[in-house]
Amino acid sequence: MIGTPLSAAELRDRLWQAVLEGGEYEAVDTVRAGLDAGWEEEALLLDVVAAVQERIGAEWAADRITVAQEHAATAINERVITALVHRRPANGPAGPYRGRVTVSCVDGEWHAFPARLVAEVLRLRGWQVDYLGAQTPTPHLVAHQHRTNSDAVLLSGSISTHLPAAHAAITACQAVGVPVVAGGRAFGPDGRYARALGADAWAPDARGAAAALEAGLERPAAVRNTVDDLPHLADQEYTMVVRSRSRLVKQVLVDLESRFPAMRAYSDAQRERTAEDLVHIMDFLATALYLDDAEVFTDFLRWTAEVLTARGVPVHSLMSGLDIIGERLHDFPRGLRLVREGAAALREGAAAGASGTAV
Repeated sequence: MIGTPLSAAELRDRLWQAVLEGGEYEAVDTVRAGLDAGWEEEALLLDVVAAVQERIGAEWAADRITVAQEHAATAINERVITALVHRRPANGPAGPYRGRVTVSCVDGEWHAFPARLVAEVLRLRGWQVDYLGAQTPTPHLVAHQHRTNSDAVLLSGSISTHLPAAHAAITACQAVGVPVVAGGRAFGPDGRYARALGADAWAPDARGAAAALEAGLERPAAVRNTVDDLPHLADQEYTMVVRSRSRLVKQVLVDLESRFPAMRAYSDAQRERTAEDLVHIMDFLATALYLDDAEVFTDFLRWTAEVLTARGVPVHSLMSGLDIIGERLHDFPRGLRLVREGAAALREGAAAGASGTAV
């Protein structure tokens, strides 16, 4: 029976309050109320639950909720999905059997929520789904294809630093004849990195993934090597930066201390956080080298600057670290160019922010 109409905004607000306050039962009651009001499961998943999950991430980045709150809210949203879709239909499957697919996160990718949404939407649409969850090592992903001969692999990645691992997974699956649909923020807002890495298709969201499968995918016929997709890797800069990352981070920390004596009074926790920030910078720089795309690096730096600002940390500290990294990479022309472009983007952002506050 269809009850009182509930708008998407009403459901989102109720679900947001429930997950923020740790109300698991209230969160489940909210989506069940949506079902009673005539909402379909797919619409609840994507227009309500996914929207609330996106808000969770935005609130954490703005420092309005803690890491613990973010984790707790995400865990409740996971259980909401389970309560919503794991109900055996009274009259059997809603539609015809479409085929079998694998949904998996890239090796190293812990953000499994988007992949879970894709898996559940495809199940609702009649696909048999093998959902492998977070950070599936590529050899295990390929072994699963040998056992199941999936019609496609849907590969999810949220963080750009996992794109080299995604490339390995894409080429490995295609080598055994299974096409790959890539999706998630890591692949760029327009799917440019999915195309650069040779994926058979790109999907911006779960509905797009379903549409890509329904349109049909051809089985790959040829085996490619990494340098076939990314010939710039022949200069070895990516490999050398990755291998020397730990040494570079230690050297930059020493240089920062010599230039900013106040760092010598840092607590162990502050030093550890600074080192972690430098590791992230080097990881995104390496990914930009892998793709030969400065935007991967500059987008990360802009995001980092926003997070630091929200936490009251001056952005000039980030710029100083970039200057030192640039000095250390003087023998790496592509790497040095990327660092300089990243520093320029930060300075432009700082100048724009200053002019905005002056008005």
